[in-house]
Amino acid sequence: MLEEHSRGRRHPEAPHPYRSEYARDRDRIIHARAFRRLEAKTQVFTTRFSDHFRNRLTHTLEVWQIARTVAGALGLNTELAEALALVHDIGHPPFGHAGERKLDELMRAQGSGFNHNLHALRIVEQFEQRYLDFAGLNLTFEVREGIVKHSRDYSARDYPQLAEYLLDLRPPLEAQLIDCVDEIAYNTADLDDAREAELLDLHAVRAAVPIFDRAYSQVAGAHAGAREKLIFNEALKDVVDLLATDLIETTAARVKNARLQSTNDVRRTTRRLAGFSGETAKRNAELKKFLFANIYDRPEITEDRDRSVRCLEELFVYYLESPGSMPASHEELTRSEARHEVVCDYIAGMTDQFLLRQWAAKFSPDGGT
Repeated sequence: MLEEHSRGRRHPEAPHPYRSEYARDRDRIIHARAFRRLEAKTQVFTTRFSDHFRNRLTHTLEVWQIARTVAGALGLNTELAEALALVHDIGHPPFGHAGERKLDELMRAQGSGFNHNLHALRIVEQFEQRYLDFAGLNLTFEVREGIVKHSRDYSARDYPQLAEYLLDLRPPLEAQLIDCVDEIAYNTADLDDAREAELLDLHAVRAAVPIFDRAYSQVAGAHAGAREKLIFNEALKDVVDLLATDLIETTAARVKNARLQSTNDVRRTTRRLAGFSGETAKRNAELKKFLFANIYDRPEITEDRDRSVRCLEELFVYYLESPGSMPASHEELTRSEARHEVVCDYIAGMTDQFLLRQWAAKFSPDGGT
């Protein structure tokens, strides 16, 4: 995606003397309050087991690193890919995907729903207040489009509010690759964090995940007598490299075979081009299946998660049914927006610990002291 072909910003701004438009977007995202809050939002594991686990922010940085590498190898616009990687999870609510599912359930009961990508769009368009001349971050069209479309397509009939984002066309390759690098980052990181939490049976993962077993065997064979932890680390690094390399090579081959010459050609394709080969997609799916079967639903994970999600639900109902219970700025918004929408936005922006403190202040016998 060439900068000179950008559809620009919602509010025109003078060019910067030495930064590209997408570099400015990347930097605005980094300096956003919502980006900083990712540090205090759970990825999968809480600090109950270790201070070394990924949180939503460190996960985002790992996605950013892989996205920059893949985009560079493919000759894409690395600054656009960086911006999209850094913003891709900015709309996540507290408590990871479990928190998102609960918010969606609560909002569906109100005739609406919750989607972290669409919430991210609201953050960068409305909630961030940093500039005198406009609300939001005033990001370029391509970054806003990528927030919406990096992981799925939307129908104009079902989402008329997104009509400006070319819903009948595919997004640029820089956006398409984000979902794939996100999978590379979280599948391998969750395996690493599970081992750190001593929840990972090495024999079980080797038996169920051939892509990891092959890498582990090669490393162990070349480093007889090495510490198991270091063999594991090296094998996991090789899995990341294999997945990223396959993504690069498969995407490049698809573009070449389709004889595409421009981003407009990419947009007009009938399916997304960025992705893994069939064989590697199968291997990656085996890794994901193992994590769901053996890690994500372990009692050590679910008891913290379920307790926190119950707090989210109780706090949502409390704010919804108690006018005047939210900060004055949010209560003011309920004059022009449905109360359940304002409550959802308020809770989705909270960090894990802030939400738990608010819950304790309302429901704990000692008021959270």
